[in-house]
Amino acid sequence: MHFADKIIAYNRNLEFHGTLPEGIRVMNPYRENANAFEVSSEFYRKYYSDSNPRHLIMGINPGRFGAGQTGIPFTDSHRLRERCGITSYTGSDTYELSSVFVYDLIAQYGGEERFYGDFYFNSVLPLGLTANGKNGREVNCNYYDTKELMQAVENDVLQNMEKLMEMGFETDVCFCLGSGKNSQYLSRLNNKHGFFGKIITLEHPRYVMQYKLKSKQLYIDKYIETLTALHKTMQ
Repeated sequence: MHFADKIIAYNRNLEFHGTLPEGIRVMNPYRENANAFEVSSEFYRKYYSDSNPRHLIMGINPGRFGAGQTGIPFTDSHRLRERCGITSYTGSDTYELSSVFVYDLIAQYGGEERFYGDFYFNSVLPLGLTANGKNGREVNCNYYDTKELMQAVENDVLQNMEKLMEMGFETDVCFCLGSGKNSQYLSRLNNKHGFFGKIITLEHPRYVMQYKLKSKQLYIDKYIETLTALHKTMQ
């Protein structure tokens, strides 16, 4: 099976098994939005229909305006259409800061085909989480926001990591997005379970776009230097 087949099957069967704290909801675009499953499958068939070696880049958990709508990590509706050429998306028009950074990075890395030929985005918790914000509006929630929430998702996190290992991604190195709690949590799990030989942490795209926008190019340069250094050692 090509990676596309494995990823599509993985998405189709993705579900949450735990019990969340009150006020927290799981967001599963593949169950809640048929179009998200269809367009994400089209995306993976376009870029992952082979068995070439790829490394994992692990985010936190999907947000409402990226993967929460398109089913593709760090890909909002604009970049899905304009950069990936997938126009069958029929959902809401969305704009995600992280997606802007990632696709600027991808362009400078060499384009979508080259980048996705080397890497696969997933998340420590592959399903989104939302909480009740002001005026009853849903807001994004991170799996590590409270100790209670981290404990509630840990079994699902471990099951997700095991599934990713079974899919055949490279395990010498994993890239973690988020130099704070996401890195700490993933490193703790890795020290205990030995999923990867090494975890390399990079600043999260959202952090760069929100707090370090003037230095955005410096962070893109760091990403490219780090990612390309890995592939030089593989040659």
